[in-house]
Amino acid sequence: MISPLLTDLYQLNMAQAYLDHGATDTAVFEFFARTLPARRGFLLAAGLEQALDFLENLRFTPDEIAWLKGTGRFKPNLLDYLRDFRFSGDVHAMAEGTAFFADEPILRVTAPLPQAQFVESRLINILHFQSLVAAKAARIRLAAPDKVLVDFGLRRAHGAEAGLMAARASYLTGFAGTATVLAGEMFGIPLYGTMAHSFIEAFDDEMTAFETFARARPDNLVLLLDTYDTEAAARKVVTLAPRLQAAGIAIRAVRLDSGDLIALSKNVRGILDSGGLRDVTIFASGGLDEDSLAAFARAKAPIDGIGIGTAMTTSSDVPAIDCVYKLQEYAGIARRKRSENKATWPGRKQVWRRYGADGRMIGDILALEGHDKAGEPLLHRVMQSGRRLQPAETLDAIRARVKRELERLPAPLRKLEAGTTYPVAVADELVTLAAEVDRRMQPKP
Repeated sequence: MISPLLTDLYQLNMAQAYLDHGATDTAVFEFFARTLPARRGFLLAAGLEQALDFLENLRFTPDEIAWLKGTGRFKPNLLDYLRDFRFSGDVHAMAEGTAFFADEPILRVTAPLPQAQFVESRLINILHFQSLVAAKAARIRLAAPDKVLVDFGLRRAHGAEAGLMAARASYLTGFAGTATVLAGEMFGIPLYGTMAHSFIEAFDDEMTAFETFARARPDNLVLLLDTYDTEAAARKVVTLAPRLQAAGIAIRAVRLDSGDLIALSKNVRGILDSGGLRDVTIFASGGLDEDSLAAFARAKAPIDGIGIGTAMTTSSDVPAIDCVYKLQEYAGIARRKRSENKATWPGRKQVWRRYGADGRMIGDILALEGHDKAGEPLLHRVMQSGRRLQPAETLDAIRARVKRELERLPAPLRKLEAGTTYPVAVADELVTLAAEVDRRMQPKP
């Protein structure tokens, strides 16, 4: 568990002020994206499992309370409150893997104000990152629907937890697995691994390096070709294959990691086929993203599997989503922010999704809770009084949902067409409530 001190100082400052003022009535906060970034026609909700874990297990240790006391910043009433802190609220959320759009809440927290406020920073931290990576991974999946995709991103991830959560988020979108071993242990994600150039370089002869590795790791054998001369290495593989086959070792794939991957894959495919190795597949890696994969498809490159690293794990083209966690109701009264370009819709909300005759999404309605609309409601209660209502979903169940969601996207979104928008209507009663809140907050004469 990560310490509850992994938060912003202002959460503790506000908790102190709330307690001093007796502001402990029920508050409602919602997490949503203000806008969709460029090149993101949709986002995918991810990270709910870790968010619920955080809320259900949130505790301060005696050492953490002692440290807070030692800072001299906080009064005894806050320290006592944190000593006994337990999240006791309710959570409504979209199921993991659900496509969502701007202004649509994917998670709602209803809890006493100090609790609901305190959990803001970590909830944003969890939900933002996995939703960000899931959206990027989904684009990569859509660009190469028939390829084996593997997460190679740990070494470029912005920290250990980011590497693990990126492995999880990408697996949810249909990646076959990850190279990150701990993600296999923690989440049961299939593990994939090949070899590094350093292994080849450690031997005086490339053929010896190939054979040594093959005999040490004969299962799912993948040989890396581009340390020196890629095509020469492919011919060495053809020469080596019968000797390995006699020992019961089959070469499963070769890997290309640099150079003109389209041209090299075609040349290597020809060499392997001519040498009788038609069953040996070609795996590519090296700074690849959805644009690279689309180029492979256009060129009909004979690449069967792809390792995706930096571009996905850091979502390098869109490294952040403009997402927020905002107060929508306090003490039974709707609230909203009215800042320029940052105004929010007040109240507890529901998202209703409509589908066409072909089963594809045709539009959403953002409405107040309790005002039913045509379509499917997307937010459901997942936690009550600080406890989950259902066991954690399996990753396979979430993967199936993502697959279904991607299939139900409108065709332009599936094709990743630039400038594509999806209609999200705001219900009349929500517009009316916003006007009522504005009138209530007008300065008194």
